[in-house]
Parts: sequence; structure tokens; C-alpha cells
Amino acid sequence: MRVRLAGMLTALMLASMPASAGEAEVRAAQSTIEAQIRAFLADENETAYSYASPGIQQAYPTVDQFMAMVKNGYQPVWKPRNFAFGDAMEPSSTTVMQRVLVTGPDGKSYEALYTLEQQDDGTYRITGVSLREAQTLGA
Repeated sequence: MRVRLAGMLTALMLASMPASAGEAEVRAAQSTIEAQIRAFLADENETAYSYASPGIQQAYPTVDQFMAMVKNGYQPVWKPRNFAFGDAMEPSSTTVMQRVLVTGPDGKSYEALYTLEQQDDGTYRITGVSLREAQTLGA
């Protein structure tokens, strides 16, 4: 009877854990991306800047420089009409790559591939975004 009870408790504990080891990391990365996009939409530039990795912040040492780069090269993620998460992968234990499907302010569809690195405090920060216009059916 004790073995059966212990087995049931173990099964319950396992059932409450994420299905895969990377699931929590992907959710954390998605949370960072969504928070930055929402900050862009709300014109909360300092908050949006806070989600950039230290390397990005070093390359763009002021919020104004960062926002100029975003506005000039990343309009679809700066002011999207909508967005949805696509596939994600973990090339290493501290890196998440997340595809985001975006409808830009111009109404066109885009694919943004975000790369995020886990920081010493456990949070994920954006290290880069590759953006391209998405192929649409009938195009």
C-alpha cells in the first residue's frame, strides 16, 4: 500500500511540472518579447529598452539611440497591429530562439526571429531580432 501511495504522489508531482525541460524557458522568453512589444505600443521607451540585453544596451547606450534604431529598422515589431508566437527552439541551455508572426503597421505580414539569452539573474533579455516579410499564400 505504501509503494502505491508513493507512486501516486510521484505521478502527481511529475504531472504538475512542465512537459519538457525547455517549456518554462520558452514561456519566460515569450514573456520578455511580449512585454517589450507592449511597452513599444504604450510608448514606454525606457521599459522597452530594459528588455534589451547588456550587449544591445552597450551598442545603443541611450534610450533615444535604441529607439531610433528600432523605429528605423523594426517598424513591424515597434508598432504591430497584432502578433503571435510561432516555433521556438533552445540551441543551448541559456539561449532561446523564438519566431514571432507579426502584422506590421503597413498591414503586411512579417516573421521576426528573436534570440534571447538568460542573464545571471535568471531573466531573459533580447540579444537580436531578424525580421523579414513573410510569404503569403497566393503571393
